[in-house]
Amino acid sequence: MRDLPIALLRTFVVVAETLNLTSAALRLHRAPSTISMQLNRLEALVAVELLQRGQYGVRLTHAGEQLKAHAQQLLNLHDRVLGSFRHAEVVGRVRFGTHDQYATRNLTPLLEAFVLSYPEASLEVLCDHRPEYLATCVAEGKLDLALAEMPVASGGGSRLFRDQLVWVRTDAHALHERMPLPLAVFVEGCLHRDSACAALAAAGIAYRIAFASQSRAGVLAAVRAGIGVGIVPRSTLEPDLRVIETLPALPATDITLFVADQVNEATRRLAQTIEASPQYRVGQ
Repeated sequence: MRDLPIALLRTFVVVAETLNLTSAALRLHRAPSTISMQLNRLEALVAVELLQRGQYGVRLTHAGEQLKAHAQQLLNLHDRVLGSFRHAEVVGRVRFGTHDQYATRNLTPLLEAFVLSYPEASLEVLCDHRPEYLATCVAEGKLDLALAEMPVASGGGSRLFRDQLVWVRTDAHALHERMPLPLAVFVEGCLHRDSACAALAAAGIAYRIAFASQSRAGVLAAVRAGIGVGIVPRSTLEPDLRVIETLPALPATDITLFVADQVNEATRRLAQTIEASPQYRVGQ
């Protein structure tokens, strides 16, 4: 009976999540050709087709869907066991703050990897839509580190990369043609909301707050339901969202990592994990 190498399973899971060889290669720091060869080796070992490759990406076969669930369980167990030996000395509480648009998307695999790699550390995550509040919490010692979306050149923290706010809708709803313009936004204190209102006011465009929520999921549900136009960072666009180019331009933002002056080793390791990730690397 042939064993399935952990490295091949890890590559397969990333491809199964992204459904794109280029995106998977970026996350794994490997060339797309290397990713393709690893997938071919894995399919040869299990003697069944796992992926169907096409012009615009890949699709999991039925066997691929089955292997994805099993492979993720194996990887989690493997990483937890290895982490318990490699990083047993890394202990302590890590109080991390961020916007839920990152906690529920880009950060998910990083936080999962941290929890598995440092099982003796205790991670606590606070999601809040107010970037200045998160930065203040770090400064006042209420949080150990925070990943926040700040106004450009706002100062403080370490800038990881520059993003761009964009207006969004779905194909099913031409909300941008309605007047006053209905907005689906976060509650007061959100950089997205403040930027949108300022841009519309400067352009003399009437608007109304049609929907307000404290979560990205709530805002995007309202956009998809045709309740209002949304505002999101370009890096977090989802496939069914369409950028509206006819409305006033929105500002760029700096994705910034704030780390308290006095932190434990576990907090330093999480900060290093975020800074080393390709999606949060300066110049992206």
